[in-house]
Amino acid sequence: MIDNYGRTIDYMRISVTELCNLRCRYCMPEEGIVKRDHAEMMTAEETIDAVKAAVSLGIRKIRVTGGEPLVKRGIVELCHNIASIDGVEELCITTNGTLLPGCAKELRKAGVDRVNISLDTLREDRYREITRVGELGDALAGIEAAFDAGFEKIKINTVLMGGFNDDEIEDFVKLTVDRPLEVRFIELMPIGGGIGFEKARFISCVRVLESVPGLEPLDGGNGTMIDGVAVMYALPGAKGRVGLIRPISCDFCEGCNKIRLTADGMLKPCLHSGAEISVKGKNREEMTEIIRQAILSKPQMRETLDADNPSHAGRNMNSIGG
Repeated sequence: MIDNYGRTIDYMRISVTELCNLRCRYCMPEEGIVKRDHAEMMTAEETIDAVKAAVSLGIRKIRVTGGEPLVKRGIVELCHNIASIDGVEELCITTNGTLLPGCAKELRKAGVDRVNISLDTLREDRYREITRVGELGDALAGIEAAFDAGFEKIKINTVLMGGFNDDEIEDFVKLTVDRPLEVRFIELMPIGGGIGFEKARFISCVRVLESVPGLEPLDGGNGTMIDGVAVMYALPGAKGRVGLIRPISCDFCEGCNKIRLTADGMLKPCLHSGAEISVKGKNREEMTEIIRQAILSKPQMRETLDADNPSHAGRNMNSIGG
């Protein structure tokens, strides 16, 4: 479906839970969240109906997120049911990876095409600091489990933070040399828990190019977005590649092709807007019309976003979907 600004909207991110087994500082409170009543959240059946409605309007790519989607009971079956819907051309999942050793093969068999694993540091002490409760070894085991399961498109999502992990840029880039990994550096956004971060944490992804000058652009050097929102680079001869996602220093609203569905059934036409439209409790025909209206209500551009101008999303990322 084409929105009012000529953009083809063919991608929907679906959060299946607000819960997570980690407590990443920019994502959710240290104490976690109060588990909401089951009746407030989308059922598996409603989620499937929402996907079918979205597909009827031209959505072709689905990404399952959370919270941490792998803590949701029945996640493998839900992924299988989404992948089985005629018109879904690509099913992806974003996870912190710590639970992948127990289900990566089942997810692959269920029809998940691609796995994105969130990993902000390769140092044990820092991993515990940023996640508050996590063990780095569990996340690294998740990456290995994804490879063992046969996933060919494995991406590492790394939120770049000044004074925290910017001295690890070269270490992350080295991961792409011998394995077909894609490491994506993402600028820290002032949204949810990230709003309280000190200004020094918000640095541009240009720092990556300064730290690893050997990276070569894959788009001829003109800064063109490849694969959605990332500008892609690679080291000469490397099996993998490096992506820069710059929501702060480089607005990419012009090419935005997505809508979001939260675990409690709210459609968000724009991540950084507080506008939400509920599909909870609606039948498929009603959902179809609501999704149509959500696509047509996508704003042309987000408002100014930086350390002094936080997001108007109105939620933590764990309740929107990473």
